[in-house]
Amino acid sequence: MITAWFPLCVGAALACWPAAPSRLQALVEKPATLRIPDVWGVVRWLLPAALAGLLAGAGGALAAGVLTLAWRQEWRAHRRGAEELAMATHAATALRTMVAELRSGAHPVTAAEAAAEAVPAVADDLHSLAVAARLDGELHAPALPELAAAWTLGKRYGLPMAEVLDAARRDAEAGLAFARRMRAKLAGPRASAAVLTGLPALCVLLGQVMGAEPLSVLADSTPGQLLLVVGSLLLWAGTAWCRALTGRVRIR
Repeated sequence: MITAWFPLCVGAALACWPAAPSRLQALVEKPATLRIPDVWGVVRWLLPAALAGLLAGAGGALAAGVLTLAWRQEWRAHRRGAEELAMATHAATALRTMVAELRSGAHPVTAAEAAAEAVPAVADDLHSLAVAARLDGELHAPALPELAAAWTLGKRYGLPMAEVLDAARRDAEAGLAFARRMRAKLAGPRASAAVLTGLPALCVLLGQVMGAEPLSVLADSTPGQLLLVVGSLLLWAGTAWCRALTGRVRIR
């Protein structure tokens, strides 16, 4: 039985041996990189809860943790919205550049390479599209799905590439203009939500200045600790609800 296991294990190892990457995969796919965990990032988010725990007990630590989570979610939502708007702008610029190159008589691959030079933010996706088109492979671009879909459509049915990409450009610019208008209109409600979220903390500080000593009640009594936790949870729920209402508009 021992001698039979050895060839079985060797056969299983050979069957699971990874295949060599093809030429297209080697050119298009990026090499995998090892991600090192950000220790300072974890400490930075846990530091407010630790400081609040030293000053206001367990309730203060929980409240600070919940408020830090709410602030982090708001920051991520704001950053995600800004990144989506910037990516939509880059996509519209890349499409505009490719349409101009195609109308001047350039090949789609050449037009993609010219757009990569004009828009460095999406140069990797444009180069991947150019390589895939040159090798007659599947067109795929995570950052530019409209461009990849329009290019695939024109290539599959023999449509004029400049007209197809120009239609995609008009759609991208219309979506970008709509997103900018909506962000401008939602700036007022978002500012009002931010002011209302900060009012409880302002009221506590005002009461402390007036001599009501709300901080000692919140930090030294059991009802105050419970009020800290419940209040922070209500603030987090309010920010999440406002974010859900104002974040429904998407560019794509």
